[in-house]
Amino acid sequence: MDTQLLPLLVALALGMLIGLQRGWHQRDTPAGGRIAGIRTFGLLALSGALAGVLTTPLGPGIAIAMGLAVTLLLGLAHWLDSNNDHDYGITTIVAGVVTYLTGLLTMLGDLSLAVAVAVITTIVLHFKQTLHQAMGHLSDSEMRGILQLALISVVLLPVLPNQSYGPWDALNPYEIWLMVVLIAGISLAAYFAMRLTGPKKGVLITSVLGGLASSTALTLSLARMNARVPMPRLLSCGILLASAIMYPRILLEVAVINPELLPTLLPPMLAMTLGCVLGAFLLWRKRESSTAINTEKLATQPFQIIPALKFGILLAGILLIAHGIEEHMGEQGLWLVSIVAGLTDVDAITLTLARMAQDSIGTDTAVTGITLAAITNTLVKGGLALFAGHASLCRPLWPGLLLAVALALLTLWIL
Repeated sequence: MDTQLLPLLVALALGMLIGLQRGWHQRDTPAGGRIAGIRTFGLLALSGALAGVLTTPLGPGIAIAMGLAVTLLLGLAHWLDSNNDHDYGITTIVAGVVTYLTGLLTMLGDLSLAVAVAVITTIVLHFKQTLHQAMGHLSDSEMRGILQLALISVVLLPVLPNQSYGPWDALNPYEIWLMVVLIAGISLAAYFAMRLTGPKKGVLITSVLGGLASSTALTLSLARMNARVPMPRLLSCGILLASAIMYPRILLEVAVINPELLPTLLPPMLAMTLGCVLGAFLLWRKRESSTAINTEKLATQPFQIIPALKFGILLAGILLIAHGIEEHMGEQGLWLVSIVAGLTDVDAITLTLARMAQDSIGTDTAVTGITLAAITNTLVKGGLALFAGHASLCRPLWPGLLLAVALALLTLWIL
């Protein structure tokens, strides 16, 4: 019985959390005029948890029956209430059913999922006005872009096989398409960030968040944006900022796998971070003025899948080259493998070398390999800027990238 007490208490707390928001939303309604408040929602979640308890002796039918009873009771209350105020919205009814199911979920043993559902439900309920206003301002092209992104991510991505195919097992359809989704998603997010906060703040916000996920994908997205709406200094600043975030991310990965590498790896990574931050700062001071930026072209097609598909094909080709070199060179070509691996991603080679440094290779070899991968990936961003953007983007971008590379090489030489 003690093992069931915690889920019951969690269910009650989650129900009261949702009820708190519902009660706050209807706080001006006279006592007794609300269909459900903090106490009712707490009891709804508790009834779901009790239904979960009763499924053991009585079977799953009891949970279904209690769920139907809760739905009918809430529906009846809503019908009686709507006859008085003519408010036919069913948000509270749906929230009540979700609360019951959340309580049931706590007793099924997945407390973390139940907590996530309750928190997300509360957030969605609370931001009703914001969501309605945002929906009212969406254009046809923006709505189409959101639906297209949902199609390629939620519908297509899960059905792709997550296993390797082709020569050297280099091609994983799921991972390649995931990069396509990431690029398309960053592009759409950048568009909305620029629309909501203006080009300057929007690019910086997107760069920081995109850099945490994939600075390479962020680079491609901003490069494509420059091809449509030229603002090279501002977008170069964003690319350098995203690149600057990549190097601390490498340090974090190494700290988790093999913290003994940190003292040796820290200088080149900090040097590259400093180079990119300095370049971004100088470009930010000389960025285009808001009046010089015309973002109307972005609004005509905020979602672009074709450039993302082209990069997916390019990524597949690079993966084949990298795996081919690794297969034929082996550990003797470890640094060459690091350089080639950096063409697409630094995370995989970073984790690999950090693990190998624990028993099979020396610290200097691992640090040099990780740094070479970071240098290669940094230079690739300049190539992507030329490939997907315009030559005007390379002129402000390349000095910052080359400064970061030069500082890294200088650090390796000194150490």
